[in-house]
Amino acid sequence: MKPRIEVVAIDCLMVRLFEVIAEDNMPWMLAATRRLREGFGPALVDLVPSYTTLMVHYDLLALDPGQARALIDQALKELQPEPKGSGRCHVLPVWYDLSVGPELALLAQRSGLAVEEVIRRHSQHEYQVFALGFAPGFAFMGLVDEQLATPRLNTPRKRVAAGSVGIAERQTAAYPVVSPGGWNLIGRTPAKLFDRERDGYSLMQPGDTVRYEAVSHREFINLGGDDTPLEAQA
Repeated sequence: MKPRIEVVAIDCLMVRLFEVIAEDNMPWMLAATRRLREGFGPALVDLVPSYTTLMVHYDLLALDPGQARALIDQALKELQPEPKGSGRCHVLPVWYDLSVGPELALLAQRSGLAVEEVIRRHSQHEYQVFALGFAPGFAFMGLVDEQLATPRLNTPRKRVAAGSVGIAERQTAAYPVVSPGGWNLIGRTPAKLFDRERDGYSLMQPGDTVRYEAVSHREFINLGGDDTPLEAQA
C-alpha cells in the first residue's frame, strides 16, 4: 500500500490508499479513518470513506494545507489494519419476487442460471459495506458473485420503492427511501435503512457486513413490508 494525497479543494484532501476495489481494503480503510479522526481532532469538518479513498475536509481556519498534509502523513505512519469483524453484521430479510424485483428474470437470462439459483447466490454471501452515498442511508456493498454482475439500466427509473434491493456491476444495495435509480432490482426488504431518530441515521456504516436472507411473501408482510408492485408505485 502506497498512500497518495490528492487536492480536492482548498480545504479538502483525498487520501488514496488503493487503486483496486477489494474486500480486503476495508480493515485498512477503517484503521486510517480512526487514525485521521484522532489526528485532526476538532479541526476535522468531515471524513468520507469510499472503496479506495478517504476524503478529508478540514477547518481552514485551524490548519493550513501544509499542516493538514503533515497530519495525514503522521496518521498513516506504520498503519496497521483493524481486526476483521470489528463492524456490525446485519441480516436483511428480502422477498425476492418479479413484482418487486423485475430484473430477476434478466439476471437469470444473462447468467444462464435459474431464478432460484440467482436468489441463492445473492443471499449466500456476506457483503462488506464500503461506503454510504447517493441517498441518506444508501450503503454500497460488495462484492457480488461475478456471474450475477450486471450493468446499470440504460434508462434509470424515475421512482424506485424504498427497500428495493438491486445489483449494479459487482455492487449490491437496498434503497433506503423512494428515489430515482438505475440498479437492477431483484427484491425488496422491509428493513428500515434510514431513520432520523437513529444515531448516525443510517442502519449500516462502512466496515459493517450484510447478509440478505430470502423470506416468503407472508414473512415479508408480517415484518411490515410493502408488496405494492413496482409498476403500481410509478
